Amino acid sequence: MAGSPTARRRRLSIELKKLREANELTCAQVGTALDWSGSKVNRMETGTGRVQPSDVEALCRFYGVGDELREFLKGLAKQAKTKGWWQTHGSSVPAWFSIYIGLEQDASTVRQYQNEFVPGLIQTPAYATHLHRATDQMFAEDINRAVSVRMERQALLQSPGAPDTWFVVHESALRSVTGDRSVMREQLEKVLEMAELPSVTLQVLTFEAGPYPATGTFTMLGFPDPEDPDIVYRDGITDAIYLEGAEEVSAYAKAFDNLRAAAASPHHSARLIATLLKDYTK
Repeated sequence: MAGSPTARRRRLSIELKKLREANELTCAQVGTALDWSGSKVNRMETGTGRVQPSDVEALCRFYGVGDELREFLKGLAKQAKTKGWWQTHGSSVPAWFSIYIGLEQDASTVRQYQNEFVPGLIQTPAYATHLHRATDQMFAEDINRAVSVRMERQALLQSPGAPDTWFVVHESALRSVTGDRSVMREQLEKVLEMAELPSVTLQVLTFEAGPYPATGTFTMLGFPDPEDPDIVYRDGITDAIYLEGAEEVSAYAKAFDNLRAAAASPHHSARLIATLLKDYTK
């Protein structure tokens, strides 16, 4: 069963939609039969509305679901109500990013391309603090909480069930100075340290790589249960998009494979970062 509340809610939505489609019914038809609105059914299936165990019970009886599956789905509904550790940090974690953290906690694979900054999962506190300050949209206490959340997320990479994580980072993200030279020195040291973890692979897309098949940062999350499809995440200043369509995910998977092919090998990437590090120690 999915581990985080967000992942449970997503799995529940997927299963409820599958049941309706298997019965060849529309949301409006289900809503009419249960004296609900069609939009309520739709919200349950898209994860935009809270699903009560009693709602799941009613749907399962209507669809003729067996006892075992019904209890499983009701369990998902109950556990989806719990709060994840990141949700205790209040407004420092925007709602649209809270969804991502919940999914990240349950991922078995993480694939990220970053062309502006060092990936958040391998940032130092000082580097992360300077990035948040640069937005000029947060109070000091919110910045501290946001950095704390980022540091807590990093425990994922060293946990017993750490996801297989692969970063492709553009060289410009490593050469752009965030903070000052001492901040960058510490940051590059951490990049090298994290790249040695058994769960982490890191490649640098160098300036010499030529044209590359992607624009903008994106992250792909894969999950251990085949019933939970992969998802692509892209964020902006005030919101984020989540792509789950098979064609969209396939296009990003192909783009990431091409990025890996164009980037320097993990060994040569580490040597490049070590060379950059020497420049910051002069």
